[in-house]
Amino acid sequence: RVYGLKEIQAGEMVEFSSGVKGIALNLENENVGIVIFGSDTAIKEGDLVKRTGSIVDVPAGKSLLGRVVDALGVPIDGRGSLSDHERRRVEVKAPGIIERRSVHEPMQTGLKAVDSLVPIGRGQRELIIGDRQTGKTAIAVDTILNQKELNAKAKENEKLYCVYVAIGQK
Repeated sequence: RVYGLKEIQAGEMVEFSSGVKGIALNLENENVGIVIFGSDTAIKEGDLVKRTGSIVDVPAGKSLLGRVVDALGVPIDGRGSLSDHERRRVEVKAPGIIERRSVHEPMQTGLKAVDSLVPIGRGQRELIIGDRQTGKTAIAVDTILNQKELNAKAKENEKLYCVYVAIGQK
């Protein structure tokens, strides 16, 4: 909780005196709930928090393919900054179920158990959850690697791009 941030906008970027950034989410009369991007070890009670005046946005586009980035889209893979890219806001309302294009083509994961029991539609998001050490990451990585072989034979407009998001990984 942060106190004293007047007229802050929902989704606005804030910066702590330690340099850690966050996003304003819970706007209340006396305080603001902030979600922190990165480690909270450098933040302590009484730290100064500044508004940036900008709504949180991240890079988007093909320049992100094959890159490892943090929650704000800053490269952390040691391969330099991102080239030509656009920026998109983080907090965007998802299209309604009626407005979405229906899933009509399956995506082959290459894992027979997954493809037969829980088929995944091409272009669909898929959440993989489970206990520790049960193979969640292995399923995701195997699926992504299997797309490489299929993409090698496909035309540019038929290629399938995979985005892997790991939350809480060490």
